[in-house]
Amino acid sequence: MTSSHAIASSDHAAADVASVRRVLLAESDALRIMADQQSDIVAQALDLLTVKDAGRVIVSGMGKSGHVGRKIAATLASTGTPSLYVHPGEASHGDLGMITPHDAILALSNSGETPELTDVVHYSRRFAIPLVAMTSQSGSTLAQAADVALILPKVGEACPMGLAPTTSTTLMLALGDALAVALLERKGFSPADFQIFHPGGQLGRRLLKVDDLMHTGDDLPLVAGDLGMGQVLLVMTNKSFGCVGVLTGDGQRLAGIITDGDLRRHLEPRLFDRTANDVMTADPKTTRPNALAAEALHVMNARSITSLFVVDNAKRPVGIIHMHDCLRAGIA
Repeated sequence: MTSSHAIASSDHAAADVASVRRVLLAESDALRIMADQQSDIVAQALDLLTVKDAGRVIVSGMGKSGHVGRKIAATLASTGTPSLYVHPGEASHGDLGMITPHDAILALSNSGETPELTDVVHYSRRFAIPLVAMTSQSGSTLAQAADVALILPKVGEACPMGLAPTTSTTLMLALGDALAVALLERKGFSPADFQIFHPGGQLGRRLLKVDDLMHTGDDLPLVAGDLGMGQVLLVMTNKSFGCVGVLTGDGQRLAGIITDGDLRRHLEPRLFDRTANDVMTADPKTTRPNALAAEALHVMNARSITSLFVVDNAKRPVGIIHMHDCLRAGIA
């Protein structure tokens, strides 16, 4: 590459970086403006979007607003608010039947004058279906027809010609995310609920619970407290967890644990004259069946151990989880 080409390439790179930074800063500034202008109106919108019984949030929009609307509907559905996207053009040709009186509608239009939304708006008014608008024009037809209008700040598009929907769609998308998260928090949506809707991929693996992976029943390495250490070692070897749980006298609850480390600490000629109670570490660290497997793995890593007994509220052992179970499941 000649020096002139290198200089030209460098100039292009600098211009590209400047262009990208300008767009990102313009859109981040617009987001700050929108955050600062939020008021009790958003709470009114959330009241309408908190659907009950068989209700869903119906999201509709045309063009770029429609693409954003599909994402908002997907986010709502995955965070505990039943939702679907209805294309406004298809709605006029039969898909209005997808919308029921139990639903609420979230209609997106930057101008608020999208003609394709007309039938959706009229349908919502005819059947008293709550209508929330998201638009940048407070005096628009859509805003005036809606029960609640969420008004986007009037900021220029990041496109240098001010034409291509850029900043406006970013604002819609971010406000849609904010509504979904607010609804999630209203409902007390938990990680366990999240796992139901996200069983696949890395997120699904991170949300696996202990009882999804733990060993139960005859696999459990459990011994009575008065069992001799010779028999304890046989159980420990056969079960292959590197430990045994020691039960209380009634055989119901977990009193302690014997690990390889405990054996090394008590290694002496009289070891086989001892019982499990003599060698065990009392009150071992345990986990719950409904705990996230990632939490159990964190405990094992923090304590440099490889297994955790799983106990119920009465401290009865119901399972055991090994570090390798977590690693095989892709939890790291």
